Amino acid sequence: MIESQAVSVQGRRIRIGVAGCGRISRNHFRAIADLGEDLELAGACDVDPARLEQDFIPADTPRYATLPEMLTATNPDIVAICTPSGMHPRQTVEIAAAGVHVMTEKPMATRWSDGLRMVEACDDAGVRLFVVKQNRFNATLQLLRRAILEGRFGRIYMANVNVFWTRPQAYYDTDRWRGTWELDGGAFMNQASHYVDLLDWLIGPIDQVHAMTATLARDIQVEDTGVMNVRWRNGALGSLAVTMLTYPKNLEGSLTILGEHGTVRIGGVAVNEIQTWDFADERDYDEDVRNANYETTSVYGYGHPRYYRNVVDVLRGKCPAETDGREGLKSLEVLIAAYLSARDGRTVNLPLEY
Repeated sequence: MIESQAVSVQGRRIRIGVAGCGRISRNHFRAIADLGEDLELAGACDVDPARLEQDFIPADTPRYATLPEMLTATNPDIVAICTPSGMHPRQTVEIAAAGVHVMTEKPMATRWSDGLRMVEACDDAGVRLFVVKQNRFNATLQLLRRAILEGRFGRIYMANVNVFWTRPQAYYDTDRWRGTWELDGGAFMNQASHYVDLLDWLIGPIDQVHAMTATLARDIQVEDTGVMNVRWRNGALGSLAVTMLTYPKNLEGSLTILGEHGTVRIGGVAVNEIQTWDFADERDYDEDVRNANYETTSVYGYGHPRYYRNVVDVLRGKCPAETDGREGLKSLEVLIAAYLSARDGRTVNLPLEY
């Protein structure tokens, strides 16, 4: 059974469980509370009892030590997976086997084969698989995507992304899984995952990837710095530069697109400021550019509630998913291609073999 055939939830609030109560889960609990008319927090689980006592978890939330325990006790409609990335595939298969929809944080997996397995498991169980890509809902990026879909750039020549953030050694030392190949991935896969997603979502399918990575300062298995050159199928060229070594704090999460009839740069710490918006033509929504900018101290942005709104509407049968499992595979494919390129010192052609 494919995802589009999954049964919708009608006539009541959608029961949701949260698996993993680390730093990103705060955004999920907040989004669930914001959509309280449609969502009911059924429970939360974490193997660390201390994490289950954090103050951002609502006081009346049922708490469980394991995912199977939560699934059995709460009978959820959907579970949001906020655990280390390498655990997502196994937990997705487990949740799907229970007949429960799955929402997983990025990246959906650390291996290409595991991502494929997740999609297959949800298809076979007749449940939906959502992959969180909350940056797509940023007001700044929504305006940019509209301009692209309307053809205002003409032919796009180049797109460049910079992610200049900082993650001190103390960040990686907080949990043993951080900075490991098996459970985390490096600067590309973890911190820059949402920016890799923008490459395909905004510009289109990618044809070739050539990447280099380095571990320059942190005591971790994976890269703290990397660069990636990209050729899109439409002929455009671009690059992604990422480092977690910026001094002394997060500096920039930016995207620049150069086209035949337009130039746009969205900067700030997390693509939250439209700094350049120049087109040969004019549209009525050009006046909204300044209003789309927003202040943020979090690199996560504020897109989780909007992402959750889409999930709710999908489960109500009102619209298609913004990022289902197959959409999530697109950025995973680019990430895996980048790591293969860096390891082998070669250009990797896409698509990868299924």
